[in-house]
Amino acid sequence: MTSRDHTTSLRSWSENLRSEPYRSYLYSYPHKTAYRELEPKAQLSELWRNEPAETLFLYMHIPFCGARCGFCNLFTLPDKRTGVHQQYVDALERQAREWAPIVANKPFARFAIGGGTPTLLEPYLLERLFTIAEEIMGLDAQQASISVETSPETVTEERLRILHEHRVDRVSMGIQSFIEEEATAIYRPQKPLEVERALALLKREPFPILNLDLIYGLPGQNVQSWLYSLERALAYEPEEIFIYPLYTREQTIVKPEQIRRSGEDVRMACYLAARDRLRGAGYQQHSMRRFSKPSANAAKQLLPYGCQEDGMVGLGCGARSYTRELHYASRYAVDRQATASIIADYVAAKQHDTADYGYMLNLEEQQRRFILKAILHSEGLELSSYTERFGSEALTDYSELHRLLDTGLALQSEDLFQLTEEGLAYSDAIGDWFISPAVRERMEGFVFV
Repeated sequence: MTSRDHTTSLRSWSENLRSEPYRSYLYSYPHKTAYRELEPKAQLSELWRNEPAETLFLYMHIPFCGARCGFCNLFTLPDKRTGVHQQYVDALERQAREWAPIVANKPFARFAIGGGTPTLLEPYLLERLFTIAEEIMGLDAQQASISVETSPETVTEERLRILHEHRVDRVSMGIQSFIEEEATAIYRPQKPLEVERALALLKREPFPILNLDLIYGLPGQNVQSWLYSLERALAYEPEEIFIYPLYTREQTIVKPEQIRRSGEDVRMACYLAARDRLRGAGYQQHSMRRFSKPSANAAKQLLPYGCQEDGMVGLGCGARSYTRELHYASRYAVDRQATASIIADYVAAKQHDTADYGYMLNLEEQQRRFILKAILHSEGLELSSYTERFGSEALTDYSELHRLLDTGLALQSEDLFQLTEEGLAYSDAIGDWFISPAVRERMEGFVFV
């Protein structure tokens, strides 16, 4: 290829990437839609015996919520029945008792309860989750970062008391918008006064880190209304704010064509406006989504845990577990009937000693995961850490990374490869571009049910 051809090709690639910044939200790699039935099944005792991670991440998934939001494609079921919740927690405890001896040789550096909405559970069931973590799984709350997701309507004094008693460091609440019409447009039954009540209670009973989630690009939203929601969030001085672009899929309630019909795509303008406002308010940017105050830290001496996130133990239906070579979970669905069926199978299961659905990572996928989990954060990739783990050079193994350097989306300084300010803005497009052909083929071949 001549120099002119190379320049033309690079310009075409750059224009294509920048023309479509919101292609896919790569919060995990490989993406869950790349998972398939494992044959043969993997014995968990063998799988975890040689896991090299020094510390582990314990995650519990509670797949219930009050209502499914219009943008949601997570594994969750709108179901408020306490009896259903009790049966599920019983099953989660049975799974924990089976798994505890398998992972007992490594301490937990992090513990998170997500969903769904974990605080939808009645207080006595919420309490049981911590009992399972501490008394069965061996979690030491004094040395682990502990995070719990909540929603405005489920914030009560009794639930917050339970979180405090169990040394929760971080409470994350999804608000999405402070404007009722915008919340209604995404089928979120949320009143501004309910949000303000929950926030007032959280500030009265503070945690080391309060995180608030907001979404930009909602139907009917513009930059001004988006900044109104951001200002309302900032008024409560949260230690952390996550800002998410709206994504819709064919399986979500709000369909992609509804967004296209709404007119101009304001997501990039909203992102830039929020980024600048948050920085001006003293928040540090850690990724395209996460901003935090410099003082946002758990009030403990925490065990270390690597950002590449090997070693995740996922309890509950819909939870994913990660070893270095295998990522696995229960089957995934969005449709209500299919989700309910998968949960029913989990509750009825007598054993949880094998992994039968997931993705086996070969060396290339491990390398790509290592790179992506680093460069999509502002801290970037330490090139020497890649070499130490894989015995080769990242920019040699994946010469296409030079495209990011040549187009101003990344920079390299000695041992560090990191996205530029503009590169962070295009993180989702960059993550989608770097997916391997094998993973992409599996993702595109996934059939949602």
